[in-house]
Amino acid sequence: MASTRLTYRRRQAYNTRSNKVRVIKTPGGKLRYLHIKKKPSAPKCGDCGIKLPGVPSLRPREYATVSRPKKTVQRAYGGSRCANCVKDRVVRAFLIEEQKIVKKVLKESQQKKR
Repeated sequence: MASTRLTYRRRQAYNTRSNKVRVIKTPGGKLRYLHIKKKPSAPKCGDCGIKLPGVPSLRPREYATVSRPKKTVQRAYGGSRCANCVKDRVVRAFLIEEQKIVKKVLKESQQKKR
């Protein structure tokens, strides 16, 4: 009968979130712990917090090995903000500029009246 007593293969000896294991059987017939990596969370929009479509869910260090087009989408604020938030920012900036122009025109018309 194979031994069912298993020990962790890394230095950490506690059952923590970063030390999850699975029991596997090796080709030699022995049971051994296989350390499981943490599941990645999807990147979120910085404004509204929804998952960013078009950007894969990876662990932070794995983004270093992935090419740039896979980390972003072709848009302003590509891998950082969702399309709706970018649209809102553009509209808000446009309205603010329009408001400045209206104030300027009103000020000039007030000066012409005097």
